[in-house]
Amino acid sequence: MTPTLVRRHLPSAASPGSRARDWAEIQERMLVPLYEAVYQRLEVSSRTRLLSLGCGSGLALLMASARGATVCGIDSDRRRLDLAHERLLSLGSRSGRGARLGHGGPESVTEPGAPAFNLVTAFDPLYCAGGSAHHLAGALAKAAACAEYGAPVVLAGWGPQERCAASGALRVAARLADPMCAPSRWRPSGRDDLENLAHRAGLRPDGSGRVACPYGYADMGSAVRGMLSTGAFDAAIEATDEEQVTKELSEALHPHLRRDGTVWMPNVFRYLIARV
Repeated sequence: MTPTLVRRHLPSAASPGSRARDWAEIQERMLVPLYEAVYQRLEVSSRTRLLSLGCGSGLALLMASARGATVCGIDSDRRRLDLAHERLLSLGSRSGRGARLGHGGPESVTEPGAPAFNLVTAFDPLYCAGGSAHHLAGALAKAAACAEYGAPVVLAGWGPQERCAASGALRVAARLADPMCAPSRWRPSGRDDLENLAHRAGLRPDGSGRVACPYGYADMGSAVRGMLSTGAFDAAIEATDEEQVTKELSEALHPHLRRDGTVWMPNVFRYLIARV
């Protein structure tokens, strides 16, 4: 599925709240091909009990719910969770009303005696690439403890840099960030990063795939706001300021500006299926 281009007026500065909404309205949809590929491969249906780690503003949960799945999601960003709550309530469907969202670990969305999850996802590349490997492995291990034996756990990350046009823009984030913020800085995905993370969490890899996820924006302002909303530039903004980051990000995006004013960046994402 090709991402829909969004036309809207974008102010020059973004508060944390508006950045969360930019994620929901501009950026999150860029990962729809990844969600669709995984759900189709794993045959997500009314028999699926899904736990989403780093669920963001809930688009992946909505898509799973539309397939009949029972969905739960956790995220560290309360603003994104609020938007996910609004989205799921607006469904008005049985699965939408049964969705559970939490801020913290899997215990925040599990109830005593509830059936174990039979699918766990961590789609956000920053969830898998950001932070320390020890912290992420621990979070995955806690999630796996709430899942059935043999249940799939899906991790996602960037594909090879040469096949990800957004890499140039993301390198701005890494270059401007304070080196002391290494755990929160963006870095390119290594070939075996997802497998290594799975092993640290006590999971066994059991297949992988690649999906084209192009980033398409209506104009340069929308592209900048969308990229900033990912969280990849947060450390750079803290180390410098938003004006400097925005300036250099715009320059990095300029080669992808097309004659009609849209910005288009072909990307490939990789996902790993591991088993509990």
